[in-house]
Amino acid sequence: MAFINTGGSADTGLQQGNKLYLVLLTLVATFGGLLFGYDTAVVNGAEKSLVDFYITPMLDPAHYQTLTRPIITQYRILMVVVLLVVAVIISFQMLKLLGRKKGGLFTAIVLILWGVWSWSFIGEAVPADSVAVQGMGDTIKGFVIASALVGCIVGGALAGVVSKSLGRKNGLFISAICFILSAIGAWRPELFNVFGTLDVFSFVIYRIIGGIGVGLASMISPMYIAEIAPARTRGKLVSFNQFAIIFGMLVIYFVNYRIAAQGDEAWLKEIGWRWMFLSGVVPAGLFFILLFFIPETPRFLALKGKEQEALKVLEKIGGKSEAPGVLEAIKGTLKDHSRPWLSYGSLIIVIGILLSVFQQFVGINVVLYYAGNIFRNMGASTDASLLQTIIVGIVNLLFTVLAIFTVDKFGRKPLMIIGSLGMAVSMIALGLSFYFDSVGVGALIFMLIYTAAFAMSWGPVCWVLLAEIFPNSIRGAMSIAVAVQWIANWVVSFTFPMMNDNIALVDKFHHGFAYWVYGIMSVLSAIFIWRLVPETKGRSLEEIELFWKKKH
Repeated sequence: MAFINTGGSADTGLQQGNKLYLVLLTLVATFGGLLFGYDTAVVNGAEKSLVDFYITPMLDPAHYQTLTRPIITQYRILMVVVLLVVAVIISFQMLKLLGRKKGGLFTAIVLILWGVWSWSFIGEAVPADSVAVQGMGDTIKGFVIASALVGCIVGGALAGVVSKSLGRKNGLFISAICFILSAIGAWRPELFNVFGTLDVFSFVIYRIIGGIGVGLASMISPMYIAEIAPARTRGKLVSFNQFAIIFGMLVIYFVNYRIAAQGDEAWLKEIGWRWMFLSGVVPAGLFFILLFFIPETPRFLALKGKEQEALKVLEKIGGKSEAPGVLEAIKGTLKDHSRPWLSYGSLIIVIGILLSVFQQFVGINVVLYYAGNIFRNMGASTDASLLQTIIVGIVNLLFTVLAIFTVDKFGRKPLMIIGSLGMAVSMIALGLSFYFDSVGVGALIFMLIYTAAFAMSWGPVCWVLLAEIFPNSIRGAMSIAVAVQWIANWVVSFTFPMMNDNIALVDKFHHGFAYWVYGIMSVLSAIFIWRLVPETKGRSLEEIELFWKKKH
C-alpha cells in the first residue's frame, strides 16, 4: 500500500505494523521475478546445444527434402500465427486506448497489412541455395531462441485483464502453472508433442507457454509489491523484484555451468540442455506452493468491494491506527476505476511505452540471452564462455543491489540518466573492439561496465516507474507498456543473430554493428528521461495520480 505522506504518520503506521510480514509478502511476490529471470536466461546456456541439435542439421544439403524444407515451411506458418497474435494484441490495446471508432480503423489497417504480408510470406519459394538456407537458418535460430518472448507479449498484454478480473494473487498462480508446464514440455518436446508439429516447434510452443508466465509475472509481481508497500520504501521493495530477476538469472547461470560440466559437447547437445530447462520445475513448484500463504492486495480487495478483508490486510502491514485512513484514500482513487485510459492525457501512455521500448532497445537481453555466443565470438570455449557469463551475472546482481539502496535516496531520474550514458559509452566501445579485432580483456571489461550501468538504472528503476506512474483508475493501461516491452524484447532478440551473424555485416563490421545500434539507443534513452519523465521519489501512488490530474 502507499501511505499518504502526512508528516510522520506513514512511518508510525509501518512501525506499529508487522515489518516481517511485509518483507515475507514481498519475497513471495518476487518469486515471480526470480522465475522471470530463470526462465528467460536458461536459453543462454542451452543456445549452442539447441542450435547444434535443431538448426545445424537443416543446413546440411543432404537433409534438404527431409528436414530443411519442412522446418522452413512450418516456421513460416508459425511466424504468420505469431504475428497475427501480436497484431490482435496491439489492436485490442488500441481499441481500449483510442475507442471503438479510431481503434477500429487502426485494427482494420493492422489486419490488412498482416494479411498482405502473410500471403506473400507463405507463398514465397523455399530457398534452395546454401547461402539463402544459411540466412534462413540464422532467422529460424533467432525465432527458436527468442520463442519464449512471444508468450511474454501475450502474458504481458493479458496481465492487466487477469489482474483486474481474477486478482493479483490468482494472476501469479496462473504464472506459476505456466512455468511448470513449460519446464516439463521443453525438457522432452518430442515426448509431449501434442501439437502435430516438428519437435523443434513443439519445443517452441512450450517455451511460449513459459513466456506467458513470464509476461504475467513481469507486470503482476511489481504491481503486487507496489500495492502493499509504504510510499517511503516502495521504490526499494519494488526494486527487489528486479533483484529477484537478476538473482534468478545468476542461479540458472550456475545451474547451466554445473550441468554442462557433467559431460562432453556431444552429451550436452543430446541430453544436457534438456536438464537445464527441466531444472525450472523446482523454483516454479516452490512459487506455486508459497502463493497459498499470501493474501490478495488491499487495492484489489477494495476494488471488489471486500473492504473488511482489505482492512485486515492493511492492519497486518501498517498497523491498526493507520489502516482505516489508508483504506479511505484507496477507496477515493477507486471510485471511477473503469475510466478511459486517456483520462489523464496521452503523455502518461507515451512515457510508459517509451520506458519499455528503451529498456529493451539498449540491448540488455542480447547480453543476457546471447552472452555465451558473444564470448565464443571473442574466442572462448563453451565452458569458459559459461563461466564468463556467471561473472556478468554477478556484476548484474551487485549493481542491482546498489540501485535498490539508492533509488529512494537519489531518485529515479538521476540513476536512469547516469545508467544510459554508461551504457552508451561501453556499447560503442565494445563495437569498436569487435571492429578492430581487439576482443581481449578490454572487450570483457566493456561488457561488464555496460551490465553494471544497466543494473543500477534501467533494470530495476524502469519497473519501479512503471509500477508507480499509472494511476489506480487506469492501472490496466500498464499492460500496454508491458506488452510493448515484450514486443521490443522479441524484436531485439530475434534480430540480433541477423545483425551479428550476417555474412555481409560480419565482413564489414566484424560483429561490431549491433553494439553501435544499442549504443545510439542508450544516448536517446538518456535524452528521453531528461526531457519527459517526472520524478516519483517519495510520492504516494495517490499523490502521483493527483500530479497527472493537474498535468492533464
